[in-house]
Amino acid sequence: MQPIQHLFTRSLNPLHRWLLPVGALCTFFGYVRPWIAHKAAGLAVLGLDLGELVKFLHPVQQGEIRLWREGFYLPLVAVSISLSLNAFCRSSSASGRQDANADGTVAEERGPRYGWPVRIALLLLAIVTALNLLPPAWTPRLLLTPEFRLQAAAMVLCLALVAFSPLVGILQSPRSLFESFGGTADAAGRRGCLWRAAWSIALVRGSLLVVSAGAAIYFPVAQFRLVLPTLAELYGQTPEIGWGPALMVAGLTGLLVHGLSDISSLLRE
Repeated sequence: MQPIQHLFTRSLNPLHRWLLPVGALCTFFGYVRPWIAHKAAGLAVLGLDLGELVKFLHPVQQGEIRLWREGFYLPLVAVSISLSLNAFCRSSSASGRQDANADGTVAEERGPRYGWPVRIALLLLAIVTALNLLPPAWTPRLLLTPEFRLQAAAMVLCLALVAFSPLVGILQSPRSLFESFGGTADAAGRRGCLWRAAWSIALVRGSLLVVSAGAAIYFPVAQFRLVLPTLAELYGQTPEIGWGPALMVAGLTGLLVHGLSDISSLLRE
């Protein structure tokens, strides 16, 4: 049974490792590509445009359509947070490389999940997605207005996570936290207060990844469907849906699965 489990785990290693960057790239490119396709470039609507566009729709201004405008920016937040929290993670039991010892037992090697070139690329993408939260023609005073305050706070949070990504990376699990300080999981005691506290922090971290990806799937798509009839009236016909939403949802689904996989690994520790 162990050889079969060992082979299955090794086959999942590349999938789990590259699910994060591939999912993040698909989400970002799907978000900045057309959601409403049109031959005239000026009439094409990107996912990035929706947060501003909906403010000028008459049913939204009159309160006939109630939506959360900032919800259109959740894909950017989900991508930036996911990349920052995972750039410095170590391989877990779900994705780490495992080798057989001489006595037939399985030894787990917990090295860095990504090398430095990939880490730098992930953090650069996290910065780019966070900066896309800036409204057009922004000024520091504009960011402090009630309309953009939440948007600006989300951007600051995302950039702060990028700055502290080496620190938040060790919060992946109690094991990674103790090993980063030169200790071992056995020495810490799996039932001790420190272990339970570290486990709770890691669970909050994993839950944040899952919730942000799930919310980023639901709110933009659901609200896009709400305003689609109004946009059809403006175009004079049912607009052609671009491939941006499908690509974005596919990418966010990858981020969601990646977060669930990390939580699963945490629950097995």
